[in-house]
Amino acid sequence: MDLPVIDLSPSLSGEWDPLLCAEVSRSLRETGALLVKDPRCTVEDNDRFIDMMERYFSKPRDFKHRHERPHLHYQVGVTPEKVEVPRSLVDEEMQEKLKAMPKENQPNTPVGPDLKWRYFWRIGPRPSNTRFQELNAEPVIPEGFPEWKETMDSWGYKMIAAIEVVAEMAAIGFGLPKDAFTSLMKLGPHLLAPTGSDLQKYGQEGTIFAGYHYDLNFLTIHGRSRFPGLNIWLRNGQKVEVKVPIGCLLIQTGKQIEWLTGGDCIAGMHEVVATKRTLDAISLAQEQNRSLWRVSSTLFAHIASDAVLKPLGHFAESPLASKYPPMCAGEYVEQELSVINLKGKK
Repeated sequence: MDLPVIDLSPSLSGEWDPLLCAEVSRSLRETGALLVKDPRCTVEDNDRFIDMMERYFSKPRDFKHRHERPHLHYQVGVTPEKVEVPRSLVDEEMQEKLKAMPKENQPNTPVGPDLKWRYFWRIGPRPSNTRFQELNAEPVIPEGFPEWKETMDSWGYKMIAAIEVVAEMAAIGFGLPKDAFTSLMKLGPHLLAPTGSDLQKYGQEGTIFAGYHYDLNFLTIHGRSRFPGLNIWLRNGQKVEVKVPIGCLLIQTGKQIEWLTGGDCIAGMHEVVATKRTLDAISLAQEQNRSLWRVSSTLFAHIASDAVLKPLGHFAESPLASKYPPMCAGEYVEQELSVINLKGKK
């Protein structure tokens, strides 16, 4: 996958190279994705986090069910498998587009809810005053994991810090003020959201863990998973199997950056499926007696719930801007959660 790898080191020392910033915005616009190297996010950090999540997801189902919070739209704690519905299963307009794609670029067709588990852990301070309490609820800490809070916060804050640098570089590349995005992210309901897919139970080629969908947040960042399986779609419709180099992080565009750029950037589509490469990784893990839970180390960076989503700066003049009317970010998130079966009925 020939996504550029952007080294964030120069920006961390205060050098904002306009060419590098233009490369960041170009990659987000044209591919919906970007690979970055951030010296603050080490391979050891990612490993420590994945080790703990493998232990958690391999616990009995009854233990994990104690950490479910359906009345809070599953926005903290655990979401069991077969709860979240992939967007492509319920969105008829999306289904029509999929049928029109060339065969080799079509996603796998989901037949039901996702087979992945997920854990939601808020990162960063909450707003003291918000209209969206359910989106800013208290964290859930599983018993028997004394290192939980420190491990989650440490990795989560490092990934948010990487996103903030990318958001500033992208803003410069898009011809906006450097803090155009980061000022709206302050007190956002950022979520560290590792997923767990049981490859012992569902390790057959073609099994869909997360059906074709986009992310509803601003930018999504992933550390490297121990098992491949993530496919993304570039803006030109090409399907690409992601290979994240060791020591790199993958960033993907979500719906909120699409809104803020008036459709200049669009939310990247993706799925997680057991491929031949996943099966090879399963065989190797079995030989080495390692966990067969596929953990994604994912963080969703959000625009603050009470901030307004609307095309920024010169994007407000674009011909597509009218498709993105001003709307509270929290309202937008709640609408999306209803569609994918995470928002309970009031």
